[in-house]
Amino acid sequence: MAARRSTLLGRALTAGLLALAGCHGGAAAPAARPEALTFHTLTYTPSADQSDRALASFRRLDDHPLYEMVYEGPAPTLAPPGAKPKAIALAGGRDAFACTVFLAAGDPARPVLGRNFDWDHNPALVLVSRPPDAYDSISLVDLSYLGYDHARLAKLDHPASKRDLLLASTLPFDGMNEHGLAVGMAQVDGQAEVRPGAREVGSLAVIRLALDTARTVDDAVRVFETYTLDWSGGPSMHYLIADAKGDSAVIEFATGKMTVTRGDGTWQLMTNFNLSTSDAAQRAADWRYAAGSKELDAAGGKLDPGGAMSLLRTLRQGHTQWSVVYDLKAGTAAVATGQRYETVHHTTL
Repeated sequence: MAARRSTLLGRALTAGLLALAGCHGGAAAPAARPEALTFHTLTYTPSADQSDRALASFRRLDDHPLYEMVYEGPAPTLAPPGAKPKAIALAGGRDAFACTVFLAAGDPARPVLGRNFDWDHNPALVLVSRPPDAYDSISLVDLSYLGYDHARLAKLDHPASKRDLLLASTLPFDGMNEHGLAVGMAQVDGQAEVRPGAREVGSLAVIRLALDTARTVDDAVRVFETYTLDWSGGPSMHYLIADAKGDSAVIEFATGKMTVTRGDGTWQLMTNFNLSTSDAAQRAADWRYAAGSKELDAAGGKLDPGGAMSLLRTLRQGHTQWSVVYDLKAGTAAVATGQRYETVHHTTL
């Protein structure tokens, strides 16, 4: 857990163990080096045993379909310059992610983060990550971005093509770690701040780096301040970050500069407009923001996981693919797919 974690940033992964020499003193032969898994700006190298155990844990939870997998290998790090990422044809999508994310922290004993992922109907994965060199986490992944859309689900029946599931750790669409640090994103207009000399990271890779290394909102803000975000191949985004203390912040790039809008410790909500540049009239004109704000205000920000899921149901759209509630102190995630709120899947760290 936390005691065994050393910082991810700047840490190199090592593989390449030497085989033992034979009993007659013959020269030792190098063992086969595990294959590096690289997707966009992140890379990592699990051992063959770690990869096999992850794939063996893969199971189907429902007919959305929603799957679950447990990964216990090394955490992703920044890919070295010149690294060749895995080439996967991305599924076509809408013009906007159009999601909703909120923190309800009126009850200090039970802050929760709720998130609707509004996008095309694609297979999804609940990924439980237990790396030896980073924080444990739960995250959700749209599997079409790894080449497993509905037309290509048969790939999951073949061991060789199933191995692309191992790249899932690089693509968290939302998630929570063992310290109750949670992140959700939504599409919004913006332009990423270019920081001279800073490494570029993908728009989802930065969520992975935060989940792996940050305990608090302040820690996560520093992660975002370290990099230039790369939104190529996808929409611009903003991010809601929350922690187990009930702190929260919305990170945006509405004007090409990173802004941090802090929550008041009771609740915070974002949809698909920039909080940092909006006024009261613009916020009232967004029906999800208006309805969510009204309910969160009326409850004083006190929503248990069931109440948070009920609010996500209220704020759903026709293309809401999953709704997830992260209990930031209990370390649990409750997931409903395809707006079927009568069936909720529970995962715990």
